Amino acid sequence: MPKRKLTGKVISDKMNKTKVIAIDWFKKHPRYQKFYKLTKKIKAHDETNQYHVGDEVIIEETRPLSRSKHWVIKMLIKKSQSPALAASSPDEGSNTLTLTETESIPSVTEIINDDSQKL
Repeated sequence: MPKRKLTGKVISDKMNKTKVIAIDWFKKHPRYQKFYKLTKKIKAHDETNQYHVGDEVIIEETRPLSRSKHWVIKMLIKKSQSPALAASSPDEGSNTLTLTETESIPSVTEIINDDSQKL
């Protein structure tokens, strides 16, 4: 019988040589015919501790390695962006406002006066 292989995302790497993988799939409701998302968390063995949170991996079923660990990480599909790079580069979608010393935030009265002059 062939071993099962699943694709998932690493959601926790806090244990030594063990990663928690989230497996997502969609199921169709029998009555309402709507698809809904299901997630299963699986513990998988990582001998070299090379996979980190956010990585997409392929896991393969194996003999029981511990009470809750029956899977081994076989291959990396997509590497997540490293936290060091994410912290150094500003997010394009962030809502933070950066002002220089010469710029200032207009007061409420200035905004009201500008609006009344435009009318």
